[in-house]
Amino acid sequence: MGEQITETDMRRPVATARAAATFEPVGRSVATARAFVRDTLQGWGFADIIDDAVVLTSELVTNAVVHAGTAADVLCLRADDGVRVEVADRYPERDIPVQNAGQQYANPDREGGRGLLLCSALASRWGVEYSPARKQVWFQLDLPERPAGTRSAGPALPIDALPVTDPRVRVAVIQIDRTGAISRWSDDAEELFGYPSEQVTGKPLTDLAAWPHTPGTSTGIVEALLLSRWEGSYGIRASDGRVIPVYASHLRVRDSGGEPSTVCLLVRDHERAVLQSPPRGPSADSSAAHADGRGPAADPFEVFIGSPAPDDLDGLLQRTVERARDMLDGDAAYLLLATDDETELEVRASTGLPSARQRFARVPVEAGTGRYGSARMPAVHEDLTAVPGAVPLLTGTGMRSVVTVPLKVEGRLTGSLGVAAEASGRYSNEEALRLQFAADRIALAVERARLTELERLRRGSLSFLVEASDLLAGTLDRDQTLALMAQMTVPTLATWCAVYTIADQASEPELSYVLHEDEDRIDGIKALLAKVDPPEPVPTPGARIWTAPSDAAHSEALRSSLRNLGLGEAARLSAGPGTNLATASAVGGETLVLPLVARNRVIGMLTLGKPTDEHFRQEILELAEDLSRRAALALDNARLYSERTAISQSLQRSLLPPELPIVPGVEVEVIYRAAGEGNEVGGDFYDLFPIRDGAYGFAIGDVCGTGPEAAAVTGLARHALRLLAREGFGGPAVLERLNAAILDEGARSRFLTLLYGELWPQPDGSAILKVVCAGHPLPLRLRPDGSVEAAAEPQPLLGVMEDLELYEQTVTLDPGDVLLCVTDGVTERREGSRMLGDDGLADVLTTCTGLTAGAVAGRIMRAVERFAADAPSDDMAILAMRVPGKQDA
Repeated sequence: MGEQITETDMRRPVATARAAATFEPVGRSVATARAFVRDTLQGWGFADIIDDAVVLTSELVTNAVVHAGTAADVLCLRADDGVRVEVADRYPERDIPVQNAGQQYANPDREGGRGLLLCSALASRWGVEYSPARKQVWFQLDLPERPAGTRSAGPALPIDALPVTDPRVRVAVIQIDRTGAISRWSDDAEELFGYPSEQVTGKPLTDLAAWPHTPGTSTGIVEALLLSRWEGSYGIRASDGRVIPVYASHLRVRDSGGEPSTVCLLVRDHERAVLQSPPRGPSADSSAAHADGRGPAADPFEVFIGSPAPDDLDGLLQRTVERARDMLDGDAAYLLLATDDETELEVRASTGLPSARQRFARVPVEAGTGRYGSARMPAVHEDLTAVPGAVPLLTGTGMRSVVTVPLKVEGRLTGSLGVAAEASGRYSNEEALRLQFAADRIALAVERARLTELERLRRGSLSFLVEASDLLAGTLDRDQTLALMAQMTVPTLATWCAVYTIADQASEPELSYVLHEDEDRIDGIKALLAKVDPPEPVPTPGARIWTAPSDAAHSEALRSSLRNLGLGEAARLSAGPGTNLATASAVGGETLVLPLVARNRVIGMLTLGKPTDEHFRQEILELAEDLSRRAALALDNARLYSERTAISQSLQRSLLPPELPIVPGVEVEVIYRAAGEGNEVGGDFYDLFPIRDGAYGFAIGDVCGTGPEAAAVTGLARHALRLLAREGFGGPAVLERLNAAILDEGARSRFLTLLYGELWPQPDGSAILKVVCAGHPLPLRLRPDGSVEAAAEPQPLLGVMEDLELYEQTVTLDPGDVLLCVTDGVTERREGSRMLGDDGLADVLTTCTGLTAGAVAGRIMRAVERFAADAPSDDMAILAMRVPGKQDA
């Protein structure tokens, strides 16, 4: 702490240079004064003390131009051993808080007196000149003593205060080419991450880097690799699947040929001191736009945040904790942001801690009784071993002392900032005061960045949900809906997910789909979840923690490791492939279960998981809950559609005739196509059935229209034909009685065209047919010589008139003859203004001489399909009967 100098000690040092300026009593003068002092000291080569000088000048000029309302005179004096800065105002009546014996400084929450508190904390010496005309506060900062040629240096420290590293420090050197691919991979990189050089050379670094991802944001390692210089923390996925936290220093270079590349130096995060650069003062003032003169840079965070400040929240928070740790010479630091209801704090940035484990972990704001149990008040813990659990985030980290301060905006708690050290007794109220000053100035900038990110996230979430709704609404297939649910959550919301479905209230949840961002992990996770009891289908909305997968994974991995080592009872267990470390790591983080509730019933659960030591952030949980509601409804719609489709298909299949009988001496082939997706039966129908010994009935008909209504009449017609024919009625009588039955349907009746006949195979190899053609396309007879002729005459259709006079015609099929019967879906096949027609069908049939009945039907169907590019819009039925000729023998 600097010492206050009395009037007799206020002799100025011998000045070797001086610079002076006067600043008007307006808010922007504070930023201008900061820039003046920074530029002056930078020009004098006093980079080591610029930071403290700018902070003190900012507070003192703020007191003059904002609180006193007068102009401020700033004088900088350079001496051989340091610099002296004097700030004077012209409002001498204003009180100056001076520390007397037994009197404490002003409360740090008050606006007045903070400049002198900072002088006491940061300056080597300081003092006040107080006269009737003016008031002047001055401070002196001494230069550190350094050997010649030293660019920067720190004080000599005792051994137990030095940074801790592994016995052998490994620095991975990775070179990235212009395309973002790895071109060089050092031996230390292979030792740290387990990949040999030849395995990763040529691959993008993004395949290995575990960079934080947030929906709606775009900051990532690709952008970091394009910067001229970058330092910070991220993770590298090792060959065993674990994410190794690293501290990295990137430098963009070019070779002699002008080809750019990025050299990346990486160490384990706990060894960051090997690479971490000492804090340097910013080159420009990013706070000039703050009209009140007391923006976020008017304190030590002006140095910490630097200029330009990161434009994204994660970057701002990460730089904040790193600079906070350095400011208080700590071993770790962390920053938490409050939830909207101010009941919980969520870890958003940390340094010196297992950051992957801590990220997005949540702790209550009120963790205990008293001021030290609330995040709303500053707190100093000199020795955490004396109060175990006082700071849950530091449990098991080796940290013993910690100072925490709240971030507040307009009296509302927005977050908490903490700095910790491995030694006890490192922090006192003085450090709490400095950290609170920093928190006060950074709180507004953090809140603005948080609101900006929240707005961007909400826009991204809205876009995500709109796209998800469109995709889910685009299918009624259950399996595809399950796949879409998983693919929408991974990797945007989670690293892996599993979907459980429940068929009915009496059924147990069934694991239906598993997905991981790394396809190689899917089988392992699926096998693990198969051994774990599924989560309880609780209908309560919202996500809940599920620890079973993580516990089972670690237990299985431990037993597998013991088996491999041949140790203990586990070595004697005969089991299949156990859960390996990679699977245990993949499911070792936070796992959440969201119920899938549709129509007041739990139809399944959506399970989201993170890898070891990772947590979900609150915004992601809210987005996942919204998605689960949409997905549940889509899944239930798919279930209902599947059930109704199964019922419909079962009913439709019941309308089709059973397997066709074998007719002695006659080849028979049928091809049937129902129009419309999912329809197996339409308005067209066919049948072939035995009537009595030696006689067979056949029919092909077309009910007006398509779909279920036409299919209903189809069923009536087919069953009535069989019944009437087997009662001994001839063809005309069968059709007359069927006509009456159709008319009896009333409003549900539809007219019907029908070709009905009786087939009588003859001993001489021919076949006699007795046919009635009621309004149906005429049957065509193909002779062996290729000639085609109609085999019947047209008569009135059914379902229109009550009194019909129908007659029967006899046709003899000689050996080699073919009888082709079709519905109008064949003859009315269209392509634009062209139609296949009766003549087109006859032309195709002419080419079928010598073919079997099956070949004839197949050629006709191919000709119909090729006639037009569009799918058929009408039902089609083809019935071909052929009497084998002598050449077939």
